[in-house]
Amino acid sequence: MSHAHLPVALFAMAPEHFPGLFPPPLLERLGQLARIDASLVSPGLDDPAVAARLAEAEILVTGWGCPPLSEDVLAAAPRLHTVLHAAGSVRGMLTEACWERGLVVCNAVAANALPVAEYTLSAILLAGTGAFTLRERYRVDPRYPSTAELAGLGNNGRRVGIIGASRVGRRVLELLRPFDLEVALHDPYVDDAEAARLGARPVPLDDLLRGSDIVSVHAPDNAETHHMLDRARLALIPDGGVLINTSRGRLIDQVALVEELAAGRISAVLDVTDPEPLPADSPLHHLPNVFLTPHIAGSVGNELERMGRTVVEELERIAGGLPPLYQVHRAGLAQAA
Repeated sequence: MSHAHLPVALFAMAPEHFPGLFPPPLLERLGQLARIDASLVSPGLDDPAVAARLAEAEILVTGWGCPPLSEDVLAAAPRLHTVLHAAGSVRGMLTEACWERGLVVCNAVAANALPVAEYTLSAILLAGTGAFTLRERYRVDPRYPSTAELAGLGNNGRRVGIIGASRVGRRVLELLRPFDLEVALHDPYVDDAEAARLGARPVPLDDLLRGSDIVSVHAPDNAETHHMLDRARLALIPDGGVLINTSRGRLIDQVALVEELAAGRISAVLDVTDPEPLPADSPLHHLPNVFLTPHIAGSVGNELERMGRTVVEELERIAGGLPPLYQVHRAGLAQAA
């Protein structure tokens, strides 16, 4: 196909992420599939500077910072038929007007799930050895832990509970298979046979909490899951248990969580909080049984390229007459991350 006959595309994202998402080799591949200006990268779709290009655009390549695709935006983009999102969730970007237009929407959630699952695996294994809390003890008491302190630790037969068989949750389950762990899963949309294929024992949520040494949260953030781990459910986690959250802070009642952690009954590894970013005066910053990171479990640094590559590969498939691999459908959006 000659360049003149290629579809017109437009970048719509925060420009600070662009170099990581689309390094020169990927831009070259993208340029063979669409007419796209790498010097025009802006989240401001109402910006007069992008108005002419938006009016011609058949494809939007979006990312973090892209505004909602409202009726006004779509009215200004009458030729738009495809949105390729070089990031994870599209729930904050899509509107009713997108479905009415019949847009094809794809995202890079599968690529972004990989580092989140790797972070989670690391947290599970380190939590099983007591690494997070022993590190804090070692700061003030630089001696080797006693046999009594180490007695309850180790990953041989450690009970791990996974909440949510999302893309991240499924990848975590896959990564856990080589280890000598007892893995339970709660997901209301997964039946017993599928859970068995995923390598986990299906259980109700309360039973998972009662029976797990380590609980890892991978459910979507929606009305159904808001504060799903409330005060009563947090109290079900056994003494000495560890709670890992790389999903969204709103899934856990933060006030109740802080109380449990301040009491020292359980520990936590938190990459997400509610609110986020966490206020400087939050007790979570200073509690010795909390390992807190600033939302870094998702793609960072050189991992951004993997999301950009997903977008380019999706466009290659579409250009070749093949269906996209990661299309987002309206029916499944409520259960998506």
